[in-house]
Amino acid sequence: MARGPKKHLKRLNAPKHWMLSKMDGIWAPRPSQGPHKLRESLPLIVMLRNRLKYALTGKETNMICMNKHVLVDGKVRTDANFPAGFMDVIEIPKSGDQFRLIYDSKKRYVLHRISDEEKKFKLCKVKRQEINKKKVPVVVTHDGRTLRYPDPLVKVDDTIKVDIATGKILEFYRFEIGKLAMITRGRNTGRVGTITLVERHPGSFDIITMRDTAGQTFST
Repeated sequence: MARGPKKHLKRLNAPKHWMLSKMDGIWAPRPSQGPHKLRESLPLIVMLRNRLKYALTGKETNMICMNKHVLVDGKVRTDANFPAGFMDVIEIPKSGDQFRLIYDSKKRYVLHRISDEEKKFKLCKVKRQEINKKKVPVVVTHDGRTLRYPDPLVKVDDTIKVDIATGKILEFYRFEIGKLAMITRGRNTGRVGTITLVERHPGSFDIITMRDTAGQTFST
């Protein structure tokens, strides 16, 4: 009988978008508990060792993290298995690198280089909106942030621009026809397009029709 949480992850069961070779051993790094789900995240060890090639082994990756060289969303992360996810800002001051994690058109995470101005904020999707026990209105974002006293016009599925240093909401963008959107789940993950139609289905999944820059229309 299994007691407690799982501590291991086999390489064949690891998410395909990590692009680990199946011949490199039995095990894969299991992401720690964090702001993103296991199958929707990219651990720092995979990022530093397999993508950026800053380390050859897991031990070297641990040394880089334990020396406080890696920042995720402006905070030092010493855990090599920390799960970074969509829209997170990764900084390595020693090498002068700063990236934002976004999807490419094949559902894989890409480390997109960003400027000093762009690393100060991130975009978060509103997943939940409620009034807590102390009668304070809050919104919960896709990366686990709980933000108090948002603009009363902010609704679920809208996008908010968050200042990384202060954690405050700078502005928000409505989820409506004519807006540009990126798909983060399912078969069309990574595709970017303009919303052309929103079909509401109460009790089921809403269907959104989008058009990309090539003029192709797709529903998701």
